[in-house]
Amino acid sequence: MKFTEGMWRMREGMHIDWMGHVEQARHNDHKLDMLLTSTVISISDKKSSATITTRITSPTKDIIGVKFVHWNLEEHGPYFHLHHHNPKLSISGKKGENIDFSSGSLKLSVNTAPNELGFKYTGVNGVKVTSHSFRSIGYVRDQTTNKSQHQDGLFMESEGYMLAALDLGVGEKIYGLGERFGPFIKNGQSIVISNEDGGTSSELAYKNIPFYLSSKGYGVFVNDSGKVNFEVQSERTTRVNISTLGESLEYFVIYGPTPKEVLNKYTALTGRPVVPPSWSYNLWLTTSFTTSYDEKTVTSFLDGFKMRDIPLGVFHFDCFWMKAFQWCDFKFNEDVFPDAAGYLKRLKEQGLKICVWINSYIGQASPLFEEGKKAGYFIKRTDGQVFQCDNWQAGMALVDFTNPGACEWYGSYLRKLVDMGVDSFKTDFGERVPFMNVVYHDGSDPVKMHNYYSLLYNRCVNNVLTDALGKSKGCLFARSATVGCQQFPVHWCGDPESTFEAMAECLRGGLSFGLGGFGFWAHDIGGFEGTPSAALYKRWTQFGLLSSHSRLHGSASYRVPWIYGEDCSKVLRDFVKLKISLTPYLLQHALKAHRNGTPLMRAIFLEFPEDLDAYNIDTQFLLGPDLLVAPVFNEEGTVAFYVPLSETGESLSAKWVSWFDHEKVYEGGKWYTEKHGFDTLPLLVRPGAVVPINRQLRAAQDVNEEGLELLVNGPVLGTVTVELVDPDQTDAARRTLQVEPDGEMVTVSGHVQPKITYLH
Repeated sequence: MKFTEGMWRMREGMHIDWMGHVEQARHNDHKLDMLLTSTVISISDKKSSATITTRITSPTKDIIGVKFVHWNLEEHGPYFHLHHHNPKLSISGKKGENIDFSSGSLKLSVNTAPNELGFKYTGVNGVKVTSHSFRSIGYVRDQTTNKSQHQDGLFMESEGYMLAALDLGVGEKIYGLGERFGPFIKNGQSIVISNEDGGTSSELAYKNIPFYLSSKGYGVFVNDSGKVNFEVQSERTTRVNISTLGESLEYFVIYGPTPKEVLNKYTALTGRPVVPPSWSYNLWLTTSFTTSYDEKTVTSFLDGFKMRDIPLGVFHFDCFWMKAFQWCDFKFNEDVFPDAAGYLKRLKEQGLKICVWINSYIGQASPLFEEGKKAGYFIKRTDGQVFQCDNWQAGMALVDFTNPGACEWYGSYLRKLVDMGVDSFKTDFGERVPFMNVVYHDGSDPVKMHNYYSLLYNRCVNNVLTDALGKSKGCLFARSATVGCQQFPVHWCGDPESTFEAMAECLRGGLSFGLGGFGFWAHDIGGFEGTPSAALYKRWTQFGLLSSHSRLHGSASYRVPWIYGEDCSKVLRDFVKLKISLTPYLLQHALKAHRNGTPLMRAIFLEFPEDLDAYNIDTQFLLGPDLLVAPVFNEEGTVAFYVPLSETGESLSAKWVSWFDHEKVYEGGKWYTEKHGFDTLPLLVRPGAVVPINRQLRAAQDVNEEGLELLVNGPVLGTVTVELVDPDQTDAARRTLQVEPDGEMVTVSGHVQPKITYLH
């Protein structure tokens, strides 16, 4: 949100009380408290002006938090759950000079000299990270809203905002802020943290995360579950302006100094990604959205996959598994599934996992509506009536997940489905949540609940699966998210069009999302809106099967491959089998995502922070640390891609190697242009990598160590540890192998002796 017009003028109706002076300062061993005021030239300046109470703390090493408060009003939440570790701090100095607050390698120096207010963050060797400079902390009064009535005279009220502007350095780039489908680099953008159902071709986002990552090796997390406004070099060209509606603003500077270390510390603060089950890495197939289907249709799809030898792991029933207008009643429509329990049992006997679509809305025609209304389980209007609308389902109400009874009631119907054989729930929606003229059971602020609702909704459903199936045995397929939802994977990107451009915007969204600490992500192969061409279907298949999770899904058209041509079936079969062979590699790095917050599918610069060219790349990615993927985004099959520069210390003979043709090698720090048929794309193995695979696996959850193979792209420098994760319990390593360099070869020690394949 912009409050100024250029550097000197305020927008009409706006007034900012800028802080420029420290009136009071005191500290103890764990906090620094200050009272900030406007510039004080004479004693008369100490009246009729706003002050901002400021508290500086550190929840964990290398993280410093600052909370600004204008009026100390009672707050109603909800609040993100943060993990505090009571780090050792160093706080020194006194009012009138610099006060230094240090946590680990991050130091904040506050200039408290008269009328010289300034904050400066520095890292290792005193290198500046970011700062608050002149006129960068203030309280904004907006008198352009209905809240301001001139007849109130002296007591005329204003809409209030807290404003904090953090400085940017020359060439500094900003990333993240949720799953955003526009430009990957956020500089120049105005971003509002508000979950909305806007598709993938707009500035709106399903998953908004008030956290950004800087190319300078730090991140900023704004601890506010409501609407947060970020002007990223879009109001002041040297700053990120952060504003929140209300009387307080709290942010944390998180120091790396590498991007991966920033994510490690951010997810230690807000929650680690939980590891999904091994079966979730198989191919998912859905009925699509508004298609007509019944038991016969589903069976024909499954038979078609078997006949073509295309491994399929999960079948998903979208909305119309329930009767129209009765979403959600959590009952299979007996007109098309007369024996749903028996049918699910037969599907499970074929080795399939089952997912069903749900959301948190209860239509008026659902038998559950009267139950929930009578028990008080829905969000209510301020007059005590149930909030209802027709925007999705006629007369629908929203489950109030702040009510423990509502969570138990809603979950009870899901448990019945799990008992029938359901392994996963697609938790659709969660963004269309009212924030005006409504009340919640626990008194939460409706404005802040708008985003936070997605966490309560997904946590409720995740708890059902965990309680019924066990830890990392079931998973979600979720669309909406906020801070903390990384603990409830998997997430998918919503509704793209069936175009190459939408395919590329999905990738940008996924890369941005991963930079918010979310480890596991998918997209609709072939696009959602529209029907893909055969070429697009095959290219999106390649992209989808080399993503963290892979699902065929559409809106009004099916996504089974043979309706687009049998050549599409071949491409799908080949890439499904390729992905299954990667299972040992995927499980190993999924476990690392759980431990340190690094997403399985990641931006190039996250792995190569010293390569300055890597910071601009948004049309390719790394799957784990060692596989570079460059999807093809056109009919012709041409693709330009960048190969990152090898780290200092790697052998000069080290080269990236093509997965498909080991004779093709690539030097780091260079661009390449190639043309690929539909059987290949640029898929490169990193120099020095040891990639565990198993070509004998028929499904990701299979246990078969006899087929274990290590792909070695030598020379290998130093010991490489390969963790073999138990497919039955993906949150722990079953065995470890130590791979040691031995000249141009390697030796392997451990309980398993895998086949070794040298790529170069």
